[in-house]
Amino acid sequence: MDKHELGAFLRSRRERLRPDDVGLPSGPRRRTPGLRREEVAVLAHISTEYYVRLEQGRAPRPSGEVLAGIAVALRLTDAESDHLHVLAGTAPNRTGLHRRDVRPSILALIERLPQTAAFVISAAFEVLAWNELAAALMEDFGKLAPEDRNLARRAFLGPAHPGTRLYGISDLADFRHHVVMELRATFARYPSDPAVAGLVADLREGSPDFARLWERHDVQAAPVLRKTFRHPAVGEITVDCDSLMLSDRDQHLVLYSAPAGSHDAEALALLNVLGTEAQL
Repeated sequence: MDKHELGAFLRSRRERLRPDDVGLPSGPRRRTPGLRREEVAVLAHISTEYYVRLEQGRAPRPSGEVLAGIAVALRLTDAESDHLHVLAGTAPNRTGLHRRDVRPSILALIERLPQTAAFVISAAFEVLAWNELAAALMEDFGKLAPEDRNLARRAFLGPAHPGTRLYGISDLADFRHHVVMELRATFARYPSDPAVAGLVADLREGSPDFARLWERHDVQAAPVLRKTFRHPAVGEITVDCDSLMLSDRDQHLVLYSAPAGSHDAEALALLNVLGTEAQL
């Protein structure tokens, strides 16, 4: 049970709600942002004292029934409710290290996708495996040290010059928000992993944007269905995005493709021929 993170998460979810969201009157003298603690306690059918202690990180581990009542009171989504149980220590928790070894069948699969840029990322956004088209579209990851293959670091800490977009993507702000939400959940799943803790610490210290988004305690990322890259050799390429969960290793297989016969498919085909030399 991570009492500090649990309290901060409850507080962030309570403060985002308005009284009329849960059928309560606002009243003329409301100074507290969002709901009051006693209002959440009433809605969750628990004592105000106990809920206050939960937010302050002083309460013992709540039961599953209590957490279910709080989830309903705070109007949590399924992803947020799952995150609540992880923080409270009432859900299966991966307390070891996040995995970086990619299943051999997945390595073989991405090499058999000549018209699709494919790569695998860890739970901490490290690019673990990639095919030639992914390297041509984004960068030659094989020339980078493992720590420099981390997309979270690249998104928030460079090495791009100020004003330069990550791989020319059109949705950098949305991608950054997505990274923070995913890392928030990863941090809860792997509380004893020094690599995850170190990554989060570096990003909080080195990026005010990351620190601001981190304090929002958001954990449900919206799926990204399309993305536009601006490539130095072939210009803009808009691709369909599919992210497949590899649940046995807590990794994602990311696929970028384009409809057959489209201009974007022709651009990907050209990149497939040019390879990483197109980035020079």
